[in-house]
Amino acid sequence: MSASLRMLLGLNLLRFFSKRSPSLTIFLHDRFAAMSTSSYLIHEPPSTAPRLVPTPLVFVSASKWYPSVSREGFDIFSRMYADKGYTCLDIDISMPQTLTSDSRSMMNHFESELQSAIRLCIIPFAPVIIARGPTCLIAQQYISSHPATGLILISPPPSNTDVDILPTPLPEFDFEPKFPIAIFATPQELDALKVKNRLVRDGGVDVVAVGDTMGQDAFAKIEKWLDEIGV
Repeated sequence: MSASLRMLLGLNLLRFFSKRSPSLTIFLHDRFAAMSTSSYLIHEPPSTAPRLVPTPLVFVSASKWYPSVSREGFDIFSRMYADKGYTCLDIDISMPQTLTSDSRSMMNHFESELQSAIRLCIIPFAPVIIARGPTCLIAQQYISSHPATGLILISPPPSNTDVDILPTPLPEFDFEPKFPIAIFATPQELDALKVKNRLVRDGGVDVVAVGDTMGQDAFAKIEKWLDEIGV
């Protein structure tokens, strides 16, 4: 099956399900809920969207793990990008049903939950993964072993040791950037990232300063970056 045919099949299936559900997600949500306590929403482009973008955006959060900043702005962002023509998957990953005292096991659980959601949503192309704050660790865990078109980290922690809610020390990720990666942060946050963050220090990623990581400035600059990488 050609890539273009896979894209059309995936998008048509999403339309089929969403037209039969006010929340756009009932059918797939029921399948996912049978195996997981994570939740998600699919936001499809409306008929008035200026274009139809084949590469989906996946917004990753884990509000039960890190409730303070994990989801801030993502519901609004995913709806706004859908209006621009992107299919957006907004997933809030659950904690393990059996609490673990090991950070690596916890990250493996988060990775598995994210992989299951992406697979069940019949996403035809490797998505752009978007995460905020400590949830950026989940995004990096996922892309270390799964394909992605791009990775957007919003206000990531300077290092894994700066995430104080991890039960045990978590080694820094050592993946090599093989696709576009961008870090969006305030100037104050960037000062700390330049000192300790591996991706920023090693180069090879785009670093973008924004005045407000949850407002129009971030939304516009993320959209501009997506356009620059051809998404």
